[in-house]
Amino acid sequence: MSTFVPDVPEVFVAILDDGRILAFNGHVDLGTGIRTSLAQIVAEELDVSAAHVAVLLGDTAATPNQGPTIASATIQISATPLRCAAAQARAALLELAAAELGTPAAQLDTDHAEVFRRDVPHAARLPFARLVAGRRIALALNLDTPVKDPSTYRVIGRSAPRVDLPAKATGELTFVHDVRVPGMLHGRVVRPPYAGVDAGPFVGTLLDRVERDSVAHLPGLRAVVVLGDFVGVVAEREEQAMRAARELRVVWKPLPTLASMDDPGAAIAAAPARRRVLLDEGDVEAARAAPGAHTLSRTYVWPYQMHGSIGPSCALADYREQGLGRITVWSGTQNPVSLRYDLATLVARDEADIDIVRMEASGCYGRNCADDVCGDALLLSRAVGQPVRVQLSRADEHLWEPKGAGQVVSVTGTVGADGQMLGYDFATRYPSNDAPLLASLLTGVLSASTGGVFEMGDRTAVSPYASPNRRFVCDDLAPLVRASWLRGVSALPNSFAHDAFVDELAALTGADPLDFRLRHLPDARAADLLAAVAIRANWTPRPRRPGGGAARIVRGRGIWLRALRAQPLSRLRRRVVRVDRGSRGRPRDGRGARRTGDGRPGHRHDDQPRWRAPPDPRQRDPGAKPHAKGTRALRRRQGREPRVGQLPDPHVSRVARDRRRADAASGRAAARFRRIRLRARTRRPRQRAFRCDRRALHRTAVHARDARHASRVNMQRAG
Repeated sequence: MSTFVPDVPEVFVAILDDGRILAFNGHVDLGTGIRTSLAQIVAEELDVSAAHVAVLLGDTAATPNQGPTIASATIQISATPLRCAAAQARAALLELAAAELGTPAAQLDTDHAEVFRRDVPHAARLPFARLVAGRRIALALNLDTPVKDPSTYRVIGRSAPRVDLPAKATGELTFVHDVRVPGMLHGRVVRPPYAGVDAGPFVGTLLDRVERDSVAHLPGLRAVVVLGDFVGVVAEREEQAMRAARELRVVWKPLPTLASMDDPGAAIAAAPARRRVLLDEGDVEAARAAPGAHTLSRTYVWPYQMHGSIGPSCALADYREQGLGRITVWSGTQNPVSLRYDLATLVARDEADIDIVRMEASGCYGRNCADDVCGDALLLSRAVGQPVRVQLSRADEHLWEPKGAGQVVSVTGTVGADGQMLGYDFATRYPSNDAPLLASLLTGVLSASTGGVFEMGDRTAVSPYASPNRRFVCDDLAPLVRASWLRGVSALPNSFAHDAFVDELAALTGADPLDFRLRHLPDARAADLLAAVAIRANWTPRPRRPGGGAARIVRGRGIWLRALRAQPLSRLRRRVVRVDRGSRGRPRDGRGARRTGDGRPGHRHDDQPRWRAPPDPRQRDPGAKPHAKGTRALRRRQGREPRVGQLPDPHVSRVARDRRRADAASGRAAARFRRIRLRARTRRPRQRAFRCDRRALHRTAVHARDARHASRVNMQRAG
């Protein structure tokens, strides 16, 4: 466990005398756009535009330690100190302006990074940059600082373009795979034969020998590094490192027989576990013996899943000896602070000596090999004394990445004769050790003989549906294969088990699934959400569907209270989804949740109307064809709205009209000309598409020239 405390205070918001506004957050952007959302939060409190705020994420040398980027905690949790810091900064700026203007701070306001008098808005304004010029003001964070009322928001809740997408779309963004530094070498690793296993007495001790002479003749080879079961090569060029790793002869000891994983559910159910009681109310055993009670038991198996990143993990490490500089690692990690601790443990250095520079990398929806490749690069860099870049092969990435953990959930429920739930007994089994850094296990820095246990199988384990007798337990297991989190960790299988089982209880009692849920759902907000989904889906009560039986294909309906993935053999004909996510940073749905009296989106007072479906163009005109695309196309098809230029203006001469059309054509051609030039500049010259663009560029230029010529001719005719 890390005990590192930085020597300097952690900064959340900085306002500089050159006009820049900087925000610092310890989380990283994994494709969700938090850089844009956090900028909106700071901008809202400072009364500036979101474009005015630059957000730095995940750089351990500059950002605060806010833990791992998981579970949507960035906006819910780690954005809170950022919001308070921005509000504090605004209050301090108002005090500075009040002292300079001789006006009470209560009479001042801010807008566009300036302070002004509220009663004289057009008077002279004081820019933020001027107020802080020549001063260094450090404020201790106060989480009790008053922040804006959501009903007054002008930035949050409005759609804003993602600040990270333009550079990604044009190829300007530097991913971690693209990083190059002076003197950089390239490395590759040779993994042991127990792929995907990181627990057992053989881990780190299976290597017999490495025949270095097998690659001694290869050009560019700098080193062969062997530490326990860790084997790597370093070369001057990447293709040289790849060849050396491929041709290096490595001899391993016989591999012990590993447990079969052909049936993951049976393997997880049979493995030894340590039980944790999460909640125990009433007596579930006694509830089963109640008169007229019916008891049902089900078991749900969640398989192991691979992250399958589109790009293999990559990292660059520059190791420096004590007193010769700082160790720098460029990484696509999800958890920079945790990685810093793991790397410090790996090379026996202090965390203060290591900087993690977080770069964009391949998406993963959880833990892939992004951390492991950093350990590989750091060991190789230490061995050769130069920066080393390591990129895993696709085989190593997929074989060794920590898989999304499999899970087995067992549920037993009891319902009475009146259809009420009397008892609910829930047990979930989750095998994982959080996938320690692979280099630490292979080198023996961490022991893998027993395998640790990671207690994270309890997310959403407690059901939202109430019963007088209920018990929820989590059985924590050592890993059977290398496993970690993937998209919600244990929340998805646990939530699926809850709602799938409630559906079966409803069928057992002959009740409508929606009505059964609402009768056992004490959370008013969750009940409102289900009711809104039912309205949107045109749900009609139906306790039992006629037919079914032993048919090969059956049809049915289902309700889930949380996001789920459909099973591979399921075929959805229609799906209705509604999410109550509270305050939003960047709404994309034009309808959006209405703001209510308390200013919070997604919350409705009783006197406000419920959700209503948007108007359908076909309902306004029953004769319209169903495939009409949009209301404008519909009106054109019905003859109510002519196209541009379809009906001539009797007050405009034909010559002037032709001139306008030529000018419009010239403008469109010029715009297309600019787009193609931009595409041509961003493509590589050797690509075939570039030559196609040059031909299209020529055709557009000719079209624009002809349009301008036609315009000049029309002008001469008009003269």
